[in-house]
Parts: sequence; C-alpha cells; structure tokens
Amino acid sequence: MDCRAYCSAASYKIKPFYEVLRHRYKATLYRDVLHFEIPLPGLPNGDIFYFGYGAVVSWGVPQEMELELLQLVQPYEEKHTDYIETDEFTYIYGETPKILEDEITLPNHDTLTKLALSQGIAQSVKLGTFENAIQATFNQSKNIPEDLATKGKIPLSKNEIRKKMGELFLARNSINLHADVLDTPEFFWEYPELEPLYMMVANYLDIETRVEVLNQRLDVVHELFQMLGSELNHQHSSRLEWTIIWLIIIEVILTLLKDVFRIL
Repeated sequence: MDCRAYCSAASYKIKPFYEVLRHRYKATLYRDVLHFEIPLPGLPNGDIFYFGYGAVVSWGVPQEMELELLQLVQPYEEKHTDYIETDEFTYIYGETPKILEDEITLPNHDTLTKLALSQGIAQSVKLGTFENAIQATFNQSKNIPEDLATKGKIPLSKNEIRKKMGELFLARNSINLHADVLDTPEFFWEYPELEPLYMMVANYLDIETRVEVLNQRLDVVHELFQMLGSELNHQHSSRLEWTIIWLIIIEVILTLLKDVFRIL
C-alpha cells in the first residue's frame, strides 16, 4: 500500500474545510490537523491528514482520489504554491515499527499511529518547499557577491537594489514566519507515547540536519541583504559627495568672477 505526501500551499483554513466536509466523510479535528477516513469499496478504508501549514499525507488512498481531495482543499488554501512538493512511501504491517528503503512498517492499524508518522512526513515536504524557495533566491542573487569580488561594486541601479532587497526580505521572512512548523509538534504533548514514531520518521528524513542547513542559508540571505543595504548607502554617500564637490566648484567660480574678474 502507498503513503504519499504533498505540500500545496503556505497554509490551509482547516476549520472551515472541516465544517464543509465533515458530513461527507468521517472527520476528526486534532491540533491544527484534520483527518478524514476515506471509504474504499472492497478495500480497507484510507486515511488522509490535512495539516494547517499546507501539507497533506494520505495512507492507502488511490492517487486519482488524492488529486480530487487536493482540489477540494484549494478554496481553503492561503498562497497556493506553483510547484507542489511531493514524497512517496510504501507501507506494510509488522510487529516492530521501522522505515527501510522508503517502506514503513506500521505496528498497528490505529489512526493515531498514522498521524504520528504523518507529522514527520508532512514536515519533510514543507521543509522541501522552504529548501526550493531559498535555492531559487540563491539562483537569482548568486551574481551579486561575484560582481562585488571581481568588479568592486554591484552593477545595479538604486531602484534595482531596492527591488532585490525587497525580494530577499520576502524570501527570508516567509520562511521565518513558518519555521515553527519544523519544531516537534504540540500533538505529542497530548500523546507523548507516540513521539518515538515521529522521531523515527524525522531521523530517517534527516529533518534536523536539513533545518540546520536551511538556517545557514537564511543567514547567507541576511548577509546579502546587508551587503545590498551597504551598497545602497554607498551610492547615496557617493552622490552626496559629488553634490558637495560641485557646489564648492560653483562657489569658487562665482567668487573668482566676482572678486578677481569683477564680472558680477
């Protein structure tokens, strides 16, 4: 059986979505997570979890139905992503929970077990969208430090620098505002006995290391932002210096015309 994950938006309006679909599916609302049990003729029921930060994890749901369920949530999305981050696993049932070569072994059929595992899977695809966003920012800005190193200046106009600073600020801020979703979910305050399942997934998907790398890249973006700010101040200071120089030259010329040549 298949387990798939998607991140399609910055966030979902979970409660309104729950109110609309709770009469259609068996629904349960947890801490910022909505669970639907999906009836499948001739098969065990599937499970799908919607996370408030824009991620979806499904268990045992046919892919064509998953796509329909993704379309259902679109009216409740905040900032739909142009590229949907995805991940895919298979799963079986066994005595000991484990993950090996993208195959998850579930110890039981309990919904909370799937939810605990889904917490880590959902975080991973959300982290993937952050990684893609910061990489795109790097690709758009990689020439800035190179130009500064080779030419001694940034070949951008004042307006272009301001625009680039705005882009860097938005990229960094959009990630910082949602970075708390990568912390250990509050769900485990209520169900601490399930946290080892979450940690198993988090370790397998290397979430902690990826978060550290993401934070390092955010620091680089911050340094780029400061670099552009310094260049903007330098351009302003340079223009101010030239303005003062020209004013002094004009004053000297006027003095010469008046006192030496007695023209004025």
